[in-house]
Amino acid sequence: MRIRTCITLLAISAFTAAAHAQSAKGSAGPDFKVTLLGTGSPAPIMKRFGPGTLVQVNGQNLLFDAGRGVTQRLLQSKLKLGEVTALFLTHLHSDHVVGIPDLWLTGWLQAAFGRRKGPFVVYGPAGTKNLVDGLQKAYEWDIQTRIKDQKLPVNSVAVNATEFTEGVVYEKDGVKVTAFEVNHGELIKPAFGFRIDYGGRSVAISGDTKFNENLIKHATGVDLLIHQVAAARPELLKIPVFKVIMAHHTSPEEAGTVFSRTKPKLAVYYHFVLLGTPKIKPLKEPDVIDLTRKTYQGPLRIGEDLTGFIVGKAGIKVIEPPNK
Repeated sequence: MRIRTCITLLAISAFTAAAHAQSAKGSAGPDFKVTLLGTGSPAPIMKRFGPGTLVQVNGQNLLFDAGRGVTQRLLQSKLKLGEVTALFLTHLHSDHVVGIPDLWLTGWLQAAFGRRKGPFVVYGPAGTKNLVDGLQKAYEWDIQTRIKDQKLPVNSVAVNATEFTEGVVYEKDGVKVTAFEVNHGELIKPAFGFRIDYGGRSVAISGDTKFNENLIKHATGVDLLIHQVAAARPELLKIPVFKVIMAHHTSPEEAGTVFSRTKPKLAVYYHFVLLGTPKIKPLKEPDVIDLTRKTYQGPLRIGEDLTGFIVGKAGIKVIEPPNK
């Protein structure tokens, strides 16, 4: 495994119900607390914001991807933006990174919702340094103006960016994050999924991927497997653009095979890519479940924005989102 660290002055969940309230510093015990911040695709819809998953464990708030609306969802989860320990990127498609400037710069502000006390920490694949360098240039005026005018702390707008390859990319106080390569398409490399381990508990996040043996290898036996899904009616696949999109993702039947082989205690869908046109309506979530059941009969959940999970000794407790 190769890791390259770049530090630059880049002017770079807690659940709400009392039954699962927690400190903003994250869970201090062996349990994981996982919140789906965004479960959508590039489509700008209110029901499903862009991809983002918050994993809180042993006092650490680890964020995986930062899609559209990630800051709003973090605040809805009662976590200050400045309290994110580190951001991990599965790949650099815009729908997974478009929320970075907001998280980075708004988390720097000294209002109650921000107040980051150190550099903005990012782990990502090759190209991440170029991304943050570009953000530095794009927001240079804003950063310099706020430093001079508002006396905002320079160290809190710095970015500590680490580029990784497959392997252990983060290890702190018993929490281990392992990145594993997935296949999002021949021209979309590298792309990664993640496995998070602590205290005998484990969570895996697929990232964007086609059916992938390497994911199965790394996710086998996890407590919670969060996996993307894409689906389209057969007649839609006769249209080239939709056929190409589906070729970059995992179908419900394929995901069911992944779940059958990895045997998680709970499988959860996120990052829904449900394709359609005005004339050919997209499949619905119950259709996705029905298709998955062709290849998998185990525990399965449709993820929604702000759905939460407590992963502990007693198993996995699902926390319904507020709109439920």
